[in-house]
Amino acid sequence: MGLSQGQLGGAALGVSRQTINAIETERYTPSLPLAISLARFFEVTVEEMFHVEDSPADE
Repeated sequence: MGLSQGQLGGAALGVSRQTINAIETERYTPSLPLAISLARFFEVTVEEMFHVEDSPADE
């Protein structure tokens, strides 16, 4: 989408650039509300956004 981490975090989601960087580098797992906000922003599901795999109990 051509956004910087600061633009995505600050303007679109209300979090810091550092938070977006930590999510991208998998050093931070976002809260559920932030995960939902990210998925909605990019028009994908939370599962698509965070590569959620089925657990053995789901099979």
